[in-house]
Formats: sequence, structure tokens, C-alpha cells
Amino acid sequence: MFRFYSKKIARTVESILGICFKEVHLKYCLNILNINLIHRFMGMLKEFKEFAVKGNVIDLAVGVIIGVAFGKIVSSLVNDIIMSPIGLVLGGKDFDRLRVILKEEIIIEAGDTIAAVSLNRGAFIQNVIDFIVVAIVIFIAIRTVNRVNRKEEAKLTPLPATPPKEEMLLTEITDLIKMNKGF
Repeated sequence: MFRFYSKKIARTVESILGICFKEVHLKYCLNILNINLIHRFMGMLKEFKEFAVKGNVIDLAVGVIIGVAFGKIVSSLVNDIIMSPIGLVLGGKDFDRLRVILKEEIIIEAGDTIAAVSLNRGAFIQNVIDFIVVAIVIFIAIRTVNRVNRKEEAKLTPLPATPPKEEMLLTEITDLIKMNKGF
């Protein structure tokens, strides 16, 4: 793989510079290019390894996996639990079948069919409700995390330092003197 690119690069360099490489020079250049390509590839591999092993990337991967699983739970909640009573209240409508047909299904003489073209309002409404449920759950989770962070920040905030005892005594003496002068 490297040799193909190396020969191609060497020929390009030769044509650009107008230098006629002899066979010895061409082999030498190819060896140098192969070594450079291998070093570059190994450097890229090392950088990718450092990137992939960082905690943030692993945390992101775990978050995506949990998010996908959570999405399935929310879809099941909306489709199987929330939409059924809503459909019952709206007159027994099944939201999966709630659609506006733009073009009817066509049956071809060979027995094949061309599917109908429709606007699936029911599926859209279910997806909107999915979004609202996810948004509410995320809002509650972020709100909880923010409250915990605020409590931790309040614990870490130092209380105002109390003045030393001498200063408090001097303040009391000054106050007593002011009260006596008033009489």
C-alpha cells in the first residue's frame, strides 16, 4: 500500500522538479517516503489512542448508549401508555393510523403494490410527545444537578471571618462611651 503512494509521490516530485532520478535514487527516495509515511501513521495512531482513552470520550460513549436506551423507554412510554388513553378520550382513534392520504395505494398487474403516499399526523404527534417527555426529564435532571452544585458551592463558600476578641471588646467599649456621652 505504501509503495504505490510512494512511487506516485516520487514520480510527481520528479516531474515537478524536472530531475531524472536514476533507479538508485528512486529506490532511496521510496525508502525515505515509506519511512516517513509509517512514522506519520504511527503518530496519528498514537494521537487517536490518546484521544480515545481520555475520560471525556468514554463518558460521552456511555452517555450515548444510555441515551439510546432511555429513548426506547420513552418511546414505549408514549406509544404504549400515554397515547392509548389520549386516543380513547378522542373517540377511540389509533394514532398510528391517523394520517392524510395524498395518493392511494396502487396495485400493479403483476401483484406488486406501490405504497400510498400520506402525511402521518399520528406519528408526528407521537414524536412531539416523545420530545416533550424527554425534555421534561432532562430539565428535571439538570435542575437537580444544579441544585446539588449550588449546595456544594454554598458549603465551600467561606463564612465571613469573625473579628478577633480584642476588636469586639474595643467596639463594645466605644459603644458604651457613646451611650454615656449622650446622658
